[in-house]
Amino acid sequence: MTRVAGGGRQIDAAAAFASENPLLIAGVAVVILALLGTGIWLRRYLSRTPGERLRRTLTGYDRIAVLMHPNPDPDAMASALAVNQLVAGTDTSASLLYPGEIRRPENRAFQTVLDLAFEHIETVEDIDEEAVVLVDHNTARGFPGAEEVEPVAVIDHHPGNGSGNEFTDIRSDYGACATIFASYFNQLEFEFSDTGESIDIDAAPAETIPCALATGLMYGIQSDTRSLTNGCESEDFAAAAFLYEGMDSDLLNRIANPQVDAEVLDVKSRAIGKREVRAPYAFSDVGEVSNTDAIPQAADELETLEGVSAVVVVGEKEGTMRIAGRSRDDRVHIGRAIEAVVDNIPMAEGGGHARMGGGKVPIKHMAGLGPSDGVSREDFRERVFDAMSGEL
Repeated sequence: MTRVAGGGRQIDAAAAFASENPLLIAGVAVVILALLGTGIWLRRYLSRTPGERLRRTLTGYDRIAVLMHPNPDPDAMASALAVNQLVAGTDTSASLLYPGEIRRPENRAFQTVLDLAFEHIETVEDIDEEAVVLVDHNTARGFPGAEEVEPVAVIDHHPGNGSGNEFTDIRSDYGACATIFASYFNQLEFEFSDTGESIDIDAAPAETIPCALATGLMYGIQSDTRSLTNGCESEDFAAAAFLYEGMDSDLLNRIANPQVDAEVLDVKSRAIGKREVRAPYAFSDVGEVSNTDAIPQAADELETLEGVSAVVVVGEKEGTMRIAGRSRDDRVHIGRAIEAVVDNIPMAEGGGHARMGGGKVPIKHMAGLGPSDGVSREDFRERVFDAMSGEL
């Protein structure tokens, strides 16, 4: 009985305190409710998939620009199409933009076979949408004013320090950016729809994956992972398995096997003829080219040489040396190797993945600035071999 009486006195005291301090009690109640509301909101926010969060971010704008990297490849083009499909059926319209050129045979075939209409830009002034989304790269580059672009969202699989103001999803362990978008569609439970060969970017059905988009994403994965044999993770296989149901094998075959430009064959021949092999590494300088896309294709060819596990091919166009590197050697991260080679050359760029890298060097800066003697082509070649050997 004593315990019950004591409890009653405590209740009476609490009631008296509450009656004497109504504002304090009301304030505490408001704080508790606010904390509960915040907790519920935070739980719901954290439980959203990345695809849901990206979609919510983008549909907050009336007009978005989806920006591909210069000279876009199938992975970039498919990723841009995927962003467009994420906002299909909403009040948000998307423009799919690219700087540079679409040159390589498979890139042109991708655009032609799928009947895609992308918009070419030359300067930042050509972008007049409210918000910019970067796909397959995380820092805008390759056109005047690129440094002014502040993207609201970045989706990429390349290493880098770029980020979006509202959304960033960079998965550098994935083999392709298309893999990320396939995972978005899968988690959002988009269904496949057979809409024929073309993708009408103005009238794509909402919450579906058109056949041509599924095919494009599949080829984006295949092209960036060399048909799922290089630089890929289990997620890339899972994405390919998911997309298989909705893709068209005939469209895929037409994209993957285009006719080859005559200059590409010539550059490959020069790369083979001028190769220098210091097993297990190779280097080749193909000289002047008019089609810079032939350089990485020549690197692909040289990497198949027996006894070679890493290769760098360079060529020159309009005063700029272009670099393409390939590696299937676990000891050689070719992106970092190329980055090390060009590190102290002014205005040079270089980097990439463990298996695939590239860069460019202005020839006038190789010659040196001021009192510097610069870097000769022979010195550059030695740097490449040193970097692949881990000595640079």
